[in-house]
Amino acid sequence: MTEEKTIRTFLAIELPEEIRKEIANIQDHLKKNIRGVITWVRPERIHLTLKFFGNISGDDVVNISRVVENSVAGVRPFSLSVKAVGVFPDVMRPRVVWLGINGDVVPLSNLHKVMDRGFQDYGFKREERPFRPHLTLGRIKSPKGMVGLATVVEGGGGYIAGQFQAGGLTLFKSDLTPGVAIYTKLAWFPLRGI
Repeated sequence: MTEEKTIRTFLAIELPEEIRKEIANIQDHLKKNIRGVITWVRPERIHLTLKFFGNISGDDVVNISRVVENSVAGVRPFSLSVKAVGVFPDVMRPRVVWLGINGDVVPLSNLHKVMDRGFQDYGFKREERPFRPHLTLGRIKSPKGMVGLATVVEGGGGYIAGQFQAGGLTLFKSDLTPGVAIYTKLAWFPLRGI
């Protein structure tokens, strides 16, 4: 009998409190300059997602943890900066408003590739799109009636939330409730370097 897949999970880098405060300030500014229906993500719920697994089993948690532990061995903390507002896929068909991640993105992307290959060995589909590290600020249901978004994106480089050291990866459990998703840490994987 196979184990039921009931643990909704994702792997992410958590943000320090000072970055979250700056993100809240940026969101406040965006809310004043963009008109339209946007569901804003609360700053305390924003993180840098590396992989969303969906519903998995307890055995999957063990396998994911093994891949992450092996992948981060010898990896040093990343210096990342949070800046520049953008949208996915583009301003004509906006779905996601985001803040960009800069800094040590090459080693971060390399780690992402290594982990993605490892996850594939346990049945998790590899990402087809290139990895574009970002923080989701809000989601747009429909672009109808959207005003000011293109102007914000054009001048988006001026939005800066700061720089931080990413010292580890966190595997989260996400429980969906009627009001909001509740995140619980399942495991933390420190980046210790060599």
